[in-house]
Amino acid sequence: MNKMKVEIWSDIMCPHCYIGKRKFEAALAQFPNKEHIEIVWHSFQLNPNLKSQADKDLYTYVAELKGQTREWSVKVHESLVTTAKSLGLDYRFDKAKITNSFDAHRLIQLARHRGLDGALEERFFKAYFSEGAVISDHVTLLRLAEEAGLKKNEVEEVLAGTLYAKDVIKDGEAASILGARGVPFFVFDRKLTLAGAQESTVILTALESAFDSWQASHAMKFSNQ
Repeated sequence: MNKMKVEIWSDIMCPHCYIGKRKFEAALAQFPNKEHIEIVWHSFQLNPNLKSQADKDLYTYVAELKGQTREWSVKVHESLVTTAKSLGLDYRFDKAKITNSFDAHRLIQLARHRGLDGALEERFFKAYFSEGAVISDHVTLLRLAEEAGLKKNEVEEVLAGTLYAKDVIKDGEAASILGARGVPFFVFDRKLTLAGAQESTVILTALESAFDSWQASHAMKFSNQ
């Protein structure tokens, strides 16, 4: 109760989303009323039809997609590696495997119902961008989900069928209705939106503005301690 909802649409294979997560966390750490913020993670697949190509790293995939050399791809990703490093993230694009993340997103839906969506997003991000995990592999997904705190039997039930498939699709549709054209996409109290991995100062300003409006509409007053 008495919490303003911040919803974040994200693709766990999107390098900007992991960066955006860290910048959001930095902004939230500076926000005096963070205990009154509820964070909800939503699914968004940038390429729902992506075919799994686990034999390729991201550098090679992008090079082939753009008709360029792998050396060219390495160079254009350097700025992302540098930005990630400044935020304490270790991007290993040479290890990242191209695969479809739909089943991983179904598990994020399960995690949301268990209050573990943030933890699972973090584990999936690290596994994909730093560890070279194939996040479509069910054995890998089970291990990562358990590490994030989910129960083995619940994860196995999801992976064995189609549970939460419609929810992943609905999340994508909801993002489009709200105006998202990519991710990360932040929605504050369903009134204010912010697109992209903005600087933490920009996110903090949006958070403060949305929270002031939320407080006023709910006739609430919280101390800034």
